[in-house]
Amino acid sequence: MAPTITAAMTNSQEQLTLNHKQLRKPLVEKLRRERINSSIEQLKSLLGPEFLKQQPESKLEKADILEMTVCFLTKLQQQNQQQRRQLNCLKSTMACLDDNLNKAEISLSSTVQSTTDEDPDCKALWRPW
Repeated sequence: MAPTITAAMTNSQEQLTLNHKQLRKPLVEKLRRERINSSIEQLKSLLGPEFLKQQPESKLEKADILEMTVCFLTKLQQQNQQQRRQLNCLKSTMACLDDNLNKAEISLSSTVQSTTDEDPDCKALWRPW
């Protein structure tokens, strides 16, 4: 007798769980769709000027907004890569210039040093007093 009552309680709990899941699924789906729609609207407002350039007076579908966002982000990423390349080129040019300047300073200082070593008058300053 005890196993029958336990089996009946287990079956009723399973049905309650199943009913709860069935009732909850549409609510979860509705919340998920609201999040998606909200995010798409945020994208649309963030990239509004970009959208207006491409399709000034047409109603944009969600797929259009997503495609345009991907296109915009791809362009932005390419611009960043070009800017990084330019910056690296500038850095290497600056490093080359620094090296050349250092070499020129070393050469100049050694030339000045050798000139003062060779000329005895340059060692002692002439003072009239």
